[in-house]
Amino acid sequence: MIFHPSQSKVAKSTKRFRVVCAGRRVGKTVLAINEMAGKAYSRKGMNIAYIAPTYQQARDIAWVQLVELVKPIAVKINETRLEIIVQTADKGKSTISLRGWESVETLRGQAFDFIVLDEIASMRNWDVSWSNVIRPTLTDREGSVLFISTPKGFNHFYDLYNLYKDPVKGRDYESFHFTSYDNPFVKKSEIEDAKRELEEDQFAQEYLADFRKTQGLVYKGFDRVRHVYNDAQFNIIDRLVPIDWGWTNPATVYLILKDSDANYWVTNEFYKTGKTTDEIIEIAKSYRGTKYYPDPAEPDRIDQMRRMGLNVREVSKDIEAGIRSIQELLKTNRLHIHFSCTNLINEFETYRYPDKKPDHNENELPIKENDHALDAIRYALYMQESFAGRSKAKQFIPSGMSANRGYKAQIK
Repeated sequence: MIFHPSQSKVAKSTKRFRVVCAGRRVGKTVLAINEMAGKAYSRKGMNIAYIAPTYQQARDIAWVQLVELVKPIAVKINETRLEIIVQTADKGKSTISLRGWESVETLRGQAFDFIVLDEIASMRNWDVSWSNVIRPTLTDREGSVLFISTPKGFNHFYDLYNLYKDPVKGRDYESFHFTSYDNPFVKKSEIEDAKRELEEDQFAQEYLADFRKTQGLVYKGFDRVRHVYNDAQFNIIDRLVPIDWGWTNPATVYLILKDSDANYWVTNEFYKTGKTTDEIIEIAKSYRGTKYYPDPAEPDRIDQMRRMGLNVREVSKDIEAGIRSIQELLKTNRLHIHFSCTNLINEFETYRYPDKKPDHNENELPIKENDHALDAIRYALYMQESFAGRSKAKQFIPSGMSANRGYKAQIK
């Protein structure tokens, strides 16, 4: 296989973690399957995985090309499991398997030498699944990763792409950026045709691999410059703790401090999968809230909170009204998110409405993804703004603090 110049740059990199941000038709998949085949053949016992957002996408994107490439060295091809065993250069065997991100939990406890993660920008609950599931599978064998994707707003892929700039965390990372024009085998006239047909932002994202705000965003008014803070001083009058329950999906718990000017400061984030009710409630209790706003869809869990003496408040599930409340808070610059709440920030930048369809009314409800953190804060903020906010809030003074003393946000 002869790579074109852009593919060669990635293939020649010696970094353990390579991040490729590329436009459509650059040749990301061709690069990936050739690297998987090459590494599998290099020595016996190699365990290699290709992971797409869904199992079906893994089949559609990579399976046929991979099978065609490795046929000369294939010992066994399992069409059902999307798994190939190949003969290696040293007369042993190695395995290449294709998986879907929706079943990422099934990879716990396994060990890999090389993983390709394709279309990362579309993978849900990235931070949790990467740190808790995928990263540990690389430890025993000091495995490497090829991350590839086209951007999808300023979400977790944007943060991953820029990780190489971090002098500590990014030392094993290298990032690459290619546009569709960088593939010499794609006719430039085809790209120019697409440019004329698509909206500017859509073309920039899909073909130029440019990080732009996702189309159809629910919270278009969210701006990291205006709404994300590092340090601040304010007078607390309330400590609000919203909860969105979860198990397979992440459970989310936040501490929201309300100040004397009716601004809200999100200071703590808990965002994890596989946590029991007791564990979630203990986290919520540790935030020392004056009011707790749990998802009302779990009455048994709410009863348990009440038995523990927590001040559980009523929550409305009116999604549209709740969204309008948060949009207004953003517009009036009354909602502030601490920079450490990375999952919440990512959701603000990816939560969107379905694409418009001709001859159909616009859907008022967003797509049910990238919303666990946003659901949680909506419970508290909508109730505060629409109900509790109508009466004068009772002032709450943390232990050892006077009413007129500024509070400096501390992250637990």
